[in-house]
Amino acid sequence: MNSIAETTAVLLVGGQGTRLRPVISSTPKPLARVGKQPFLELLVRQLQRQGFRRLIMCTGYMSHQIEEEFGNGQGWGLEITYSRESQPMGTGGALKLAQSSIADVQTFVVMNGDSFLEIDFSALLEFHHRRDGVATFAVVRVPDAARYGTVNVDSEGRVAGFLEKTGANLPGIINAGVYAFNRQVFDNISDGPASLEKDIFPKILNRGVYALEVDGMFIDIGTPEDYARAQTLFDRLSSAAVGEK
Repeated sequence: MNSIAETTAVLLVGGQGTRLRPVISSTPKPLARVGKQPFLELLVRQLQRQGFRRLIMCTGYMSHQIEEEFGNGQGWGLEITYSRESQPMGTGGALKLAQSSIADVQTFVVMNGDSFLEIDFSALLEFHHRRDGVATFAVVRVPDAARYGTVNVDSEGRVAGFLEKTGANLPGIINAGVYAFNRQVFDNISDGPASLEKDIFPKILNRGVYALEVDGMFIDIGTPEDYARAQTLFDRLSSAAVGEK
């Protein structure tokens, strides 16, 4: 099992963030400011603090702003490289485009760039290696899963299926947008635009997909309402990113 320092983290930061346009029209969603810093900085600090040394950012929409903000990562004690899409590729297509940059690793972590999860990455990787599947999702229980699709997890911790968002205001287990993958996942991703959630995950269920339930703080900034909520949580988010209580 590789140490965190030897594990590459891939951040999916290329989305257009159309739902947030009324609030942040001039920057890409991951650079939306929360408190005094870009939201994406929370993820970079979290990864750096837990021992990651190499990050790949899958950029697209307004990519130059993200690259100008984080550069080569030297100021963070990191090596940051970029996989730039020239057209919208979706989460699956963006990851496939970055495949050549992850050629030297067997296991890697992937994160959505518009959500934050308080998680111990060592525990995620340990769980993933113990299960020996192709993918492990970090999942969280939420009291209201109306705007999310939910994840069906069996008693062995294996993902048995997915339920599209129903709009029902009921509790549920949701995908928190943090994953550990074996590189075999690329066997199931074709070149071109694709969604991890809609196109790839259903296809790999029979290859061993597991879920690790995490009880740390979770928020995404995909809607103006949740973006506003993130502002009120800034101090907690900032502390969680660097492991402070």
